[in-house]
Parts: sequence; structure tokens; C-alpha cells
Amino acid sequence: MSVDTDSLRDLKEQGILQEQVSLAHYTTWRVGGPAQWLAEPNQAQQIPTLLHWAANEGLPVRVIGAGSNLLIADAGLPGLTLCLRRLQGLDLDAQTGRVRASSGEPIPTLARRAARKGLQGLEWAVGIPGTVGGAAVMNAGAQGGCTAERLLSVDVVPLQGDDFRVRRLARESLDFAYRHSALQTQPFLVMAAEFQLEAGHDPAELQQRTSENLNHRTSTQPYKQPSCGSVFRNPEPAKAGRLIEGLGLKGRRVGGAQVSEVHANFIINTGGARAADIRSLIGLVQQEVADAHGIQLQPEVKRLGFEMAA
Repeated sequence: MSVDTDSLRDLKEQGILQEQVSLAHYTTWRVGGPAQWLAEPNQAQQIPTLLHWAANEGLPVRVIGAGSNLLIADAGLPGLTLCLRRLQGLDLDAQTGRVRASSGEPIPTLARRAARKGLQGLEWAVGIPGTVGGAAVMNAGAQGGCTAERLLSVDVVPLQGDDFRVRRLARESLDFAYRHSALQTQPFLVMAAEFQLEAGHDPAELQQRTSENLNHRTSTQPYKQPSCGSVFRNPEPAKAGRLIEGLGLKGRRVGGAQVSEVHANFIINTGGARAADIRSLIGLVQQEVADAHGIQLQPEVKRLGFEMAA
């Protein structure tokens, strides 16, 4: 496995590949220690170079997007952390409803542009603070809609082995379920996703619906405070937020972490919180709900680096 040393040097000189970078600035919770190496590719062809280099160096590789739905340990992450939030690009066909988006494209941008083109199907996504890649991996959803309903395929690159060529995975192979896909356990990096939306709708009507969805989220959730979004999956037919609120846990704190007073399924960073505070508060809420209702709440949030801290 050979590494293009000139390309690697260029990535370092451009600041795309950096050493010892705090990841607190790369998560919506604003917590997390340093990455041993952090790469922020802005072109798809940079990724194989980075993966070849990491493989040659024996470095583990982790992938993050906008840093929502993510808790990174205070000790940070060894190896290479690939942040794909700069890998953006969006192609919408107003006639066919086909949409192709790069992994780092923000979901709210996709939702708004689709509405402006009269493409129906993603109005629910306008308030999700994540990327297309993250939405595909987590099967992100809100207000009755989810990613899997409109996704056709994803283009991925293996994170292991020595063949880093792009391959396409159809929706049917991704084992979608509530907040789940096979991509959560398979060693792939999502490069892009393709969606099928409904063409020919009234753009003004779709934009109004999109704005109403966003207003609903901002009025019922702690939208302007550092959080990861919803912390726990809903144990249907029960709702996690109602279970937590019913136990009087709104406002409960551990260090700088607090169960939101606005929505009980959110944990916010009130300022100066550590990842350890948030992790402890998650555990406290789980224990209280288990003791009261016999329900083990399952976190939606992805946790990285805690295996090293344990």
C-alpha cells in the first residue's frame, strides 16, 4: 500500500490534516478532548490518500460530520478523525425529483433547497443540525419523517483493508429501522447519498411547511443551547421526554451538564461541562427511569473514546 507523499504534504500545508486538535469545537455539545490527527477533506479524492496513510501508520480511523448526536471523551481520540463537514455538494433535479448530496452537506440546507425547487419529502429535516452522511447512518428523523423513506442509495468507501474505491449500497441492503441502519456497525465512510423526492409541488407551500416545522422545533426544544439533539430513543409507545419529565428530572445537573428545562430528552451544556458530566447525567437518567418504570432508555447519541477512558 503506497501513500502519495506529495498529496499528503499538500494536505498538511493546506491545514486539511492537523495534529492534536481539540474536538470540542467539532461537536454541538462543545465538549471533547483532542484528536491525535484531524482531517477535514473538502474534496472526495483526498479521502483515499488519508485512508492509505492511516493504514500505513496503523492508525484507527473514526468519522464524524457536524458533531451533533455525538459525545467525545475528555481524553480525546487516538488515530485519525475524519471530519466530513466540508465535503459538500448538492444536485437537485426539479423534473425527476432525484437529489444527490455529498456527505457533509447540511440537512437543513438540503431541506430548504428541495422546498424551493418544489420537491416534497424532506420538510421535516429543516431543524436537524446534522449532515447528509450522518442522517443516512443514523436514519435521522423528526415529526413523523425519516431519512430511510426517501433515500435510494449511498456511496461509501471502506475504512479497512487496502481498497479504498467507492462502492454503492442500495437502500435495501442497509437494514433501516428506527434510528438505525447497517452503516452503524459496518466499517464504511459515507461519501454521498441519493434521494428520491416528489417533484411538481408548489414551492411556496413547501417553504411554508418547512418554516412551520422549524418554528415548532425552535419553540419546543433548547435550540440555541449546546446539546446533541434528542439523547434517548423513544421506547414506543412511550416517549422518552415524557418519562423523564414525569420523574421531575428537568433541571437535574451533573457539573455543567443539565437536563433541559425546555425539553426533558435534551441535555445541555450550561457552560464548562465535561464529557464525563454528560455521560454521568445520561446514566443517572437511565437509572431513574429504569427504577420507576422498568424501561432501559437507549441513547441515540454516539459515544467515542470512552472505551479508552474506562
